[in-house]
Amino acid sequence: MTGPEICALDDLDDPGARGFALGQGKTRRDIFLVRKDNAVFAYLNRCPHANQPLDARPGRFLTQDETQIICGGHAALFRIEDGLCTSGPCVGEHLESIAVDIIDGVVRLAG
Repeated sequence: MTGPEICALDDLDDPGARGFALGQGKTRRDIFLVRKDNAVFAYLNRCPHANQPLDARPGRFLTQDETQIICGGHAALFRIEDGLCTSGPCVGEHLESIAVDIIDGVVRLAG
């Protein structure tokens, strides 16, 4: 069984990132997807240090060279592949990952 559709794989640049709101009201979760080398990684849009959205500038989740995830609030850096913070006040902490699958060119929540 597969979960709900988030977006088409082709809607994500490679490399690139894009935010999404899943659900509504109390069940709403703000997440973002990162595509790198044709793989997709998904994370909750929350900095583990400041508990604020990573994209202080809406839609901006990656460093300028698109090699790392950046927190726009305090410039903490995270690895794309596993969300580990490698620089900033939350070194050693991780972004909360969201399980996704790519099925027939569509990114879906794992289910």
